[in-house]
Amino acid sequence: MARDTSVRLWSVPRQVVGDVLAIGRPWFWFVSLVPYYLGFVLATRRMLPTLEQLPTLAVGAVVIGPLVWVSVLAVNDANDLRGDLLNPRKAGTPLTSGRVSVRAARWIAAGSGGLAVAVAFTLGPLFAAGTLAVVVVGWAYSAPPLRLKARPGADVAVNALAIGAVGQLAGWSMVRPLAEFPWPMAVLGTLVGAALYLPTTLADLRADRISGYTTVAVRLGPTRTYRLGLALWTAAAVLSLVMSATGVVIPRSMLTMEVVLVPLLIVAYHRLVRAEQSFRGIVTIAVLFLVPSVTFVLTYTGVVS
Repeated sequence: MARDTSVRLWSVPRQVVGDVLAIGRPWFWFVSLVPYYLGFVLATRRMLPTLEQLPTLAVGAVVIGPLVWVSVLAVNDANDLRGDLLNPRKAGTPLTSGRVSVRAARWIAAGSGGLAVAVAFTLGPLFAAGTLAVVVVGWAYSAPPLRLKARPGADVAVNALAIGAVGQLAGWSMVRPLAEFPWPMAVLGTLVGAALYLPTTLADLRADRISGYTTVAVRLGPTRTYRLGLALWTAAAVLSLVMSATGVVIPRSMLTMEVVLVPLLIVAYHRLVRAEQSFRGIVTIAVLFLVPSVTFVLTYTGVVS
């Protein structure tokens, strides 16, 4: 009997940890950690940090990875529960299954957000201020009264900047002043972020319409949303070509590869996003985008000449 009781007691904290991780969606952490790493590479022209840099970079990664994401996604789940109950893709999540209440999700969001800012402060007031800003905007994205995710245009801007610019700036700030940041990379990243975010609104279009959420896809409809995404993806591709041709951040030695890959990436976006309108297509596009990204890192750091 005592052994059975101890097993049950042990299962409770394990379930809580599992639910918090499920709310935080660990696969989302890479959305900020990859640009964070890229920002470090841009600042140092190194693929790996030195032993002196490693602790600082690791703490920053914990902040912009799990701590920030758990906070903003817990707020999102707490405010989207009504719609998530109607969305088959959200079946079985901690809130839709009833394992975590809305009140508990808000406490998780507050605790993780507060911890993110506190840990960020150990890296300096500027990093803490940036972390606080990200948490506040993340909450405003999902929660009333602003609820930016239901304001077409604002939903795209918040996600595009978060995916494309904020992570790079965070990684860069670990080793160099923000004033020295190569801003064309932030523009390029923001265009890519917007192009990758728009298909996610298509994937949830039916559920959002039923729930009454006015996302950009609900406002524009699937065809115009797809066309906007394709236009932004094409703009990012053209900008990368121009940057490579002129040697602005992207090495000129990548130009031949860019000339070959850019049309292929545009065609892939056209076929996958328009045909799939699902997260499978978005993931495929993101994986394909890793090819020029990894090549850039190898070339920029001198591993490949």
